[in-house]
Amino acid sequence: MKAAVYSRYGPPDVVQIREVEKPVPKDNEILIKVRAAALNPLDLTMKGRPYILRMTSGLRKPRDPRLGVDVAGEVEAVGGNVTRFKPGDDVFGSCRGAFAEYACTLESRLVMKPENLTFEQAASIPVAAITALQGLRDKGHIAPGQKILIHGAAGGVGTFAVQIAKAFGAEVTGVCSTRNVEMLRSIGADQVIDYTQKDFTRSGQRYDLILDLAGNHSLLACRRAVNTKGTYVAAGVLGIPHRKKLRSFLARAIAAPVLSRLVSQNFVAFIAKLKAEDLSTVHDLTKAGQVTPVIDRCYRLSEVPEALRYLEEGHARGKVVIAFE
Repeated sequence: MKAAVYSRYGPPDVVQIREVEKPVPKDNEILIKVRAAALNPLDLTMKGRPYILRMTSGLRKPRDPRLGVDVAGEVEAVGGNVTRFKPGDDVFGSCRGAFAEYACTLESRLVMKPENLTFEQAASIPVAAITALQGLRDKGHIAPGQKILIHGAAGGVGTFAVQIAKAFGAEVTGVCSTRNVEMLRSIGADQVIDYTQKDFTRSGQRYDLILDLAGNHSLLACRRAVNTKGTYVAAGVLGIPHRKKLRSFLARAIAAPVLSRLVSQNFVAFIAKLKAEDLSTVHDLTKAGQVTPVIDRCYRLSEVPEALRYLEEGHARGKVVIAFE
């Protein structure tokens, strides 16, 4: 089978499409015929930077040459202990090595694909939607009627966050660039702030909850936009491949609990963890039509390096997807 792999650290060009051995599922695993896979910042760890990431991925070369986490496809085969799925089922979830024609993953990391979603839409869900859900619900304690601001609302996590916040009954303001204003309105944002025209930290508006996915304002600046008893949540991403973004997030993670002790607002920084129950929650939201994935571009498996370069630019509107059909 064909798969996207890399044998050394470097830019997206180090990723090659090669013939590799088709995986065989273990007793508690499922073999998926991949129909679509989505890119995440985690996949940019093939650059091997920041270098601290090599402590887990391999110092001189990657221990695991595979790429891709978000996956959607058809169940090809199941292990002896699998009870929830059977060959032919359409599923989506997370795995290791999703940028391949076949991939194996644990039964607990998959759910059935809603019939109202394409494979490309389903593949775009897991990491981004779960990050949005955990940031709003678990860290932000979102409640109906609250005024919510999503900073970085046009990205992969942001487009899910806008829709999930609306599903929870909040009044949502999204912050984005000029070209994305209408797109945010189309997915349910009540108000949209064009950051090229207005700085939300100086607008005089205050919010019950701010979910910050951009991280380019200081905590003190953001505090001006948080209600007296409000909450600010800084969401990191799995891997955080950019040195500048890693430093910014680490600084927030250290400063947030300290600032929370000194002021009336609550400041939180977190990195999402993939949980089976949360995957089921976003499955239900998409099946009910309350959340619809936003896809910017689709690439073929042979174009994975090009897709990674586009993701690296940081201007994707919604998700970037690898389509196998």
